[in-house]
Amino acid sequence: MTEEISLRGAELCLSYHGTTVVEDGRITLRPGHVTALVGPNGSGKSTLLRALARLHRPDRGAVTLGDGADALSLSARDFARRVTLLAQSRPTPGGVQVRDVVGYGRHPYRRRWKSGDPEGAAAVARAMELTGVSGMAERAVDELSGGELQRVWLATCLAQDTGVLLLDEPTTFLDLRYQVELLELIRDLADEHDVAIGVVLHDLNQAAEIADHVVLLHRGRVRADGPPAQVLTESLLCDTYGLRIEVGHDPRTGIVTTRPIGRHTRRDTSVTVTT
Repeated sequence: MTEEISLRGAELCLSYHGTTVVEDGRITLRPGHVTALVGPNGSGKSTLLRALARLHRPDRGAVTLGDGADALSLSARDFARRVTLLAQSRPTPGGVQVRDVVGYGRHPYRRRWKSGDPEGAAAVARAMELTGVSGMAERAVDELSGGELQRVWLATCLAQDTGVLLLDEPTTFLDLRYQVELLELIRDLADEHDVAIGVVLHDLNQAAEIADHVVLLHRGRVRADGPPAQVLTESLLCDTYGLRIEVGHDPRTGIVTTRPIGRHTRRDTSVTVTT
């Protein structure tokens, strides 16, 4: 059972080799809410997410859990029982079966020799079922397609059974069906299990569809944050992306929709297409 917990980054200054890439980064992930980080390439989205996951040490600022406990001071094991990250890429172990890779997510709960985790087998089975990889449990992960492997890594994160889930461009390599299913799973984890979720997305329509809160980054700073309708406006998006972007609303759901306009974009807007 996941523990309800929030994760907050405040006044974060993040750099690579002395060059600042995020200045005054701020974000709060709350139980039962999905927060989407959006913005152009190089705006600092992934770096900010990695800082929340303790994979990028801030030059300044704080990362706190729950009631204000310093996340950076927790042991690696204690932190991993609370927060997990699905990174953009991970090394693929050769010859290891899917079931065993998903089992890696139980590491924070095990003592030596993989002992002391009575709930582990059930957690692994549940994670594989949720991500649709149960049927490939005995296959070697280095024989999988990119999309299949992405779902296996997501299952590994879910097996970790944390209260905070961070996802960096999780729809990468996934076909349309699995993109939809993954986004629905993200929403279910928040709604039904009160998981606090932070997700980096490039598709603005996907962000509007699943997020309670959107953080728009530009050149290393938070340009705007709030509900999708408040952040995904024509003026903010056009200025941030340097591109004309039309913003409307789905007539059936009222959800914000965005449409980038290029030189060859068809001008017939009688049909609204949403993701």
